Amino acid sequence: MNTRRIEPGPNQESVWDYPRPPALEPVDERIRVVFNGVTIADTTRAQRVLETSHPPVYYIPPEDIQMEHLSETRRTSHCEWKGRARYYDIEVGDRRAEHAAWGYPEPTPRFADVAGYLAFYPSQMDACYVGDEQAEAQEGDFYGGWITDKVVGPFKGGAGTWGW
Repeated sequence: MNTRRIEPGPNQESVWDYPRPPALEPVDERIRVVFNGVTIADTTRAQRVLETSHPPVYYIPPEDIQMEHLSETRRTSHCEWKGRARYYDIEVGDRRAEHAAWGYPEPTPRFADVAGYLAFYPSQMDACYVGDEQAEAQEGDFYGGWITDKVVGPFKGGAGTWGW
């Protein structure tokens, strides 16, 4: 397993250059999420969280999500940086993905700009797009990062990376 920083090429960024604590920044590209053949989220107003060793996580405003396909669950978790997260199941037609989206209804002040926004686990969706590129899921599903050609790792999340 490669544990050494991969040098980014032109128009790329290394996740090892991302800060800790994480940063939040607006996204200039169109972000889309597709589940069971339906585009359930489509926005040009996303925010992304950048954290050392992790591909970006994209947060989408609820106004750009077909919320009728989401139902809040009882599951919660706590992030030392963003606060308490709530999770959502997604159902479209005959398919359901449990705990496939999450958000921070009342995030810490540093992440106030994503209050009410939702992020999606790309591994549980049919496709997640950054611009026209279909993102790959960050291994392990704990962090829910989206891997595109614009980011290089190695990425934390898979087996053997928890001690990084």
